[in-house]
Amino acid sequence: MTTVSIVIITLNEEKRIGRLLEDLSKQSHQQFEVIVVDSNSDDNTCEVARGFEQALPSLTVHKMRERGTSLGRNTGAQLAKHERLIFLDADVRLSPTFLTNALYELDNRKLEVAGAYMTAKDLSIGYRLGYALFNAGLFTTSFFFPTAVGACMFSTKRAHKEIGGFDQSIVLCEDCDYAKRAAKTWRYRMIPVSFWFDPRRLEQDGLVKMGLTYLRANVRRFFMGEMRNSEMEYKFDHYKDAK
Repeated sequence: MTTVSIVIITLNEEKRIGRLLEDLSKQSHQQFEVIVVDSNSDDNTCEVARGFEQALPSLTVHKMRERGTSLGRNTGAQLAKHERLIFLDADVRLSPTFLTNALYELDNRKLEVAGAYMTAKDLSIGYRLGYALFNAGLFTTSFFFPTAVGACMFSTKRAHKEIGGFDQSIVLCEDCDYAKRAAKTWRYRMIPVSFWFDPRRLEQDGLVKMGLTYLRANVRRFFMGEMRNSEMEYKFDHYKDAK
């Protein structure tokens, strides 16, 4: 049975990290470790996470002094004990069979690196349409110019080491760059599993605005390469909880 290292990056996620850890405690596949890598949160994210040590015996909470999305994922990969890696953001939710289904697809398709789709279950028709278009883009580009959602990505320690991990100099679409570089050596595909993605980012930035931001970013990437000099300003830590 495949053992997995699950890397979760956090920054001020005390209200959400518990939901994901609870989802993991209920997985039908239980052969995994969880590594929470915190970007020096100002709230009680680490304390909430440590509260799941009994429900998740193979849980490690690592608090960094610095902040950074790519830095957090790379740190988690370094701490990982198992070959199979799954990178998650703290604000996603998983069904009880997510790991079972994902590992089956990865093994069956012999994939080192892969992506998952976002589900819009219980969201409005507008969000469902937006998610459907985004998922269609993920599927289409996977064959020639891979794009990915870093909130849920699959890799291996071998692949991660071979490509040098996530590029910490990239300011936007570091997850897409990871998939693109990995696809030069291994076949990259989307697998038919989905995760629930917290819509707070879309609610605060606007579905259309965020969609256009990522469209512009990837068109720019396709023609001019990765963004390392803040060509497009975008903050990842400005999302607030709804009152």
